[in-house]
This record gives sequence, C-alpha cells and structure tokens, in this order.
Amino acid sequence: MKDVLRILEQDARTTPEEIAAMTGRSPQEVREIIRQAEKDRALLGYHAQVNWEKAGEEQVWALIEVKVTPQRDVGFDAIAERIFRFPEARSVYLVSGTFDLAVTVVGRTMQEVSAFVSERLAPMETVQGTVTHFLLKRYKEQGAILDGEDRPQRLPVSP
Repeated sequence: MKDVLRILEQDARTTPEEIAAMTGRSPQEVREIIRQAEKDRALLGYHAQVNWEKAGEEQVWALIEVKVTPQRDVGFDAIAERIFRFPEARSVYLVSGTFDLAVTVVGRTMQEVSAFVSERLAPMETVQGTVTHFLLKRYKEQGAILDGEDRPQRLPVSP
C-alpha cells in the first residue's frame, strides 16, 4: 500500500493503470488499495498545488504561535479542534517549545489575517498569547519549488 500512496503523494493525477505499471500490481488491485486507503483515512484527499502569486491573486500567509492552557481530560485537543475549524486556518500543529500550537493562516490582506488573530483567535478563553509571523516570501512548499525552475540537484558530469 505504501508504494501506491507515495506515488499519489508525488502526483495525485497518476492513474491506477500508471501506478500498476510502476508497481507491478494489477490496475484493479491498485483501485482496491486506493479505495481502502480512503476508507481508512490514510488517503485524506487529492489536492492541486497552486502558486496563487503566479495566477495573479495575492495572498497573505502567516504563522501564528499560540500559547494555550490545556484543558482537563482533553489536553490541547479541544482547543486545537476549535482552531482548525476556522476556514482561515490552513494547518494546526501541536509543537514543542515556548508555544503550544503553530497555526498557518491565509488571508487576502494583512488586515484580514490580523483581524482573525485579534478578534477570533486571541480572545478564546484558553489562549494565553499569540505571536504572528507574516511570511514574506515562500520558496518551497510541500516539496514544490514555487519560484524558478526545479533544477537537478547534481551538477552535470563532463568527460
């Protein structure tokens, strides 16, 4: 199953027939692996990775560090769930260090992101504090280089 998932992770458009040829499995076996992985939530979705800047739409990205008070019997999970339900939150992680949660937020403007933090995130009863880091330039995301060409890592060898 892992070989099929690794192929899909690299390119979700790969067809079961192409995966079958790459792995030596039958297309039907690949379809069954995919179906089972979706059912088990090992395969969560299929995503197009878009460089919105190149597509002509500006976005403001921010990394928000959040310090929270863990709740009895649920720890950080309940507050993390409340945060990941906001549409502005692209990702939410429990982290080690000074802060407890790292939240990636996307908005149309800095003011929109700031309003989210000051009006919705910071006032939550278990939030002790936040630190906002606006991302000035994204170079690589989910393995894809965003600006420039994907150049080979090795230098060419000449005779």
